[in-house]
Amino acid sequence: MSVNDILVQGAEPLFFLDYYATGHLNNKVAAQVIKGIAKGCTESGCSLMGGETAEMPGMYPEGKYDLAGFAVGIVERDQMLPTKLNEGDIVLGLASSGVHSNGYSLVRYLVEKSHLKFDSPAPFDPQLILSEVLLTPTRIYVKSLLPIIKKGLIKAMAHITGGGLPGNVPRVVNDDVSIEIDLSSWQLPPIFQWMSKVGNLSKDELLKTFNCGIGMVIIVSKDQEVTVEKLLKESDETFYRIGKVTKRIQDQPILFKNEFN
Repeated sequence: MSVNDILVQGAEPLFFLDYYATGHLNNKVAAQVIKGIAKGCTESGCSLMGGETAEMPGMYPEGKYDLAGFAVGIVERDQMLPTKLNEGDIVLGLASSGVHSNGYSLVRYLVEKSHLKFDSPAPFDPQLILSEVLLTPTRIYVKSLLPIIKKGLIKAMAHITGGGLPGNVPRVVNDDVSIEIDLSSWQLPPIFQWMSKVGNLSKDELLKTFNCGIGMVIIVSKDQEVTVEKLLKESDETFYRIGKVTKRIQDQPILFKNEFN
């Protein structure tokens, strides 16, 4: 999540530091956590510079821990994103790997409401275990998008975290344009379909809580669309043409049309 947040500014992640706190240090669990962090650093091309491991008896129940971290990146000031968007620019959505790292208070509630256990078969695919679906690591987009950014082919990016599409995309929109998103341009993944049904979630609530299958939004000029799509395919990214930039409509930075497939 940290390196994706750095990426949307046009920056390259340099290093990551972690903070791990627990009541009693379990070396086996700690080793698994650090292994996962190291894998994320490898995927994003940044260094793990160390961090803090805190053992605080009485603060955390047995088997519980707190994990946090932050990343530092670098970008030339004149290459920072976003840049000005213009009517006719194209909006591409890169597929998420799942729920990513937001909305888990609601996820836990829906699992409890369904009387399921985390080791139960996934109700939308009995070949999968529910916990494995819910804990699929957040997709890291650095290695596929950084080369495109450095070519100057991307005008703006939005990492779809808490607040979903309506909470993150407007951050990159200038006052004279709107972004129109076509919800029928990609298939709502099964995990979100299931949660929507179980929780009787409205479209608005689903969009504001989850990424709904889109982990990163990039905006490119129409004349660069073919080039960017070619580079994304070469990086094995799954992506969709999900919208366009229009003249400002009803003072709304983002508008949605159609329904999810």
